[in-house]
Amino acid sequence: MRDHPKVEVSTRLIAAVIDAVCSSVVGVIPIIGPLIGFAYMLIKDGLFEGQSLGKKVMKLQVVTSDGSQADFMVSVRRNAIFAVPILLMIIPVLGWVLAPIISLVIITIEVMKVVNEPKGRRLGDNWAASQVILFEEEGQPVPTPEPKKEEFPAE
Repeated sequence: MRDHPKVEVSTRLIAAVIDAVCSSVVGVIPIIGPLIGFAYMLIKDGLFEGQSLGKKVMKLQVVTSDGSQADFMVSVRRNAIFAVPILLMIIPVLGWVLAPIISLVIITIEVMKVVNEPKGRRLGDNWAASQVILFEEEGQPVPTPEPKKEEFPAE
């Protein structure tokens, strides 16, 4: 796999919030809404060249260990952990209470992984052998940040 730098956590969080809003908005439609939200959460990273709607807005992409863009199966493997609580929203009242609680626990664990892992890979990335990177448009290399110069005190 080509060595990609870790994407800023804040950028990934904004993309995740955009995707969560998309999924949640349709999730409140009786009966069919949670199913649509569930399906979106599963396949979202297989859309648009390995980009969910949130990743597209934030110019991020999911790639596999061989460097190819994520397909629907990679997306399902990396996002199943988030999709299951959404499916619980089918259950009136109890599901509406449990889904956010379970989601909060999962999100906390996954954010901790992204923050503490050198490449920003969360559990879903480990299961799918994937990584979130800055989106590379065809023929346009991703700009690599300049290394920070250390300032030494004058001797």
